[in-house]
Amino acid sequence: MVVNVERPPAPQAHNRFEVGGVLLDRPFRIRRLGHFGVNVDRIDEGLHFYSDLLGFMISDEINFGARLTDEQRAALGPNASTTGYFTRFGTDHHAFVLFPRKIMGPAENDPITINQITWQVGSLAEVVAGSRFFEDQGIAVRRSGRDTPGSNWHTYPLDPDGHVNELYYGIEQVGWEGYSKPRTMYNRGFRERPPLPQISELDEVDAALSEGVDLESGFRASEKNPRTFDVDGILLARPFKIVRIGPVRIFVDDVQRSRAFYESVLGLSVSQTLTWNGHECVFMRVNTEHHSLALYPAALRERLGLSPHTTLMSFGVQLANYRQLRDAVGFLRERGVQVRELPPELSPGIDYSCLAIDPEGHAVQLYYYMQQLPPPTAPLSAPGAERIDAWPVTVDARPDTFLGEPYLGPWG
Repeated sequence: MVVNVERPPAPQAHNRFEVGGVLLDRPFRIRRLGHFGVNVDRIDEGLHFYSDLLGFMISDEINFGARLTDEQRAALGPNASTTGYFTRFGTDHHAFVLFPRKIMGPAENDPITINQITWQVGSLAEVVAGSRFFEDQGIAVRRSGRDTPGSNWHTYPLDPDGHVNELYYGIEQVGWEGYSKPRTMYNRGFRERPPLPQISELDEVDAALSEGVDLESGFRASEKNPRTFDVDGILLARPFKIVRIGPVRIFVDDVQRSRAFYESVLGLSVSQTLTWNGHECVFMRVNTEHHSLALYPAALRERLGLSPHTTLMSFGVQLANYRQLRDAVGFLRERGVQVRELPPELSPGIDYSCLAIDPEGHAVQLYYYMQQLPPPTAPLSAPGAERIDAWPVTVDARPDTFLGEPYLGPWG
């Protein structure tokens, strides 16, 4: 195996886009991997795996059947599921979605079962400017607007292999009481790029209250499994807790072509490249984690014994600590889940991890640790050295501008 730790390119002297008064190479800055999803045929089995076993809690349901014509519904067959599920592990309305493949795609022989790879940016203005940026770059954009459930503003560019990426801002936050927004508050969805400015979510809530909407009439799921496991002092339904979603690892036809898209268009940084058995693999980050996205040549899929029906190598789920990771392996195996390992050198930045295979062959990478990397270059100058009596209209970006802990919810 040959390993290369990437050195970032020298910063450009002049950037094109002003983002919150900071000059950047594109009109947005990705802060983190926000959520992810897959399309499956056997929704009920998938829901058991991801919710009952892994612990993603259902935050909302969506019935795609209402959007179908009678002919489309008949073509699906009488037993086909038309319901999709949004799930969460924290306060974000959804971190993982599970949707019916026969409605969402792909076609029968298309291996892209990934529903979306979703990246959080810092503001609605970045989403809107990003959608224009993609169009100017000749990047196919599936759509822009604001979907419900979830209420996040977004735009959907496609990568060179056809994977759907999403840039979003302002996902709905589910509070301590566990209710998602009522469907009567879905009146501010947008199916196209929105004009700016938009009213705040607080104004939306105030309007709903003035109309007599019961804010506790939204979807609420509760844990149906007994909470009998002592997990570091808390009784839970399984001996571990998901604390973060982790890297998305995908198989692509041309690693360098895909790298160019994610690096030049979306702005991800290359942390490391390696060559394994003659195949180059690329690991890319958006914040301080070693990687949020990894690219592997499609030729490796069969060699690694992974399902040929999907381009997904794995989707990462970080557990709270190492003991919980060990306990998760035993818990899942006792319940009939296939748990396996890949050569550890294919997961740089992570020490111990394994793959839990879902009912249709998608791999979920369970891990507890991800290496954190410093900013790619030294600071331009010591913070605080600038003159405070001369405030420029815009400032140059520092290597770590907008990195660190992201703000999760909408601004108001």
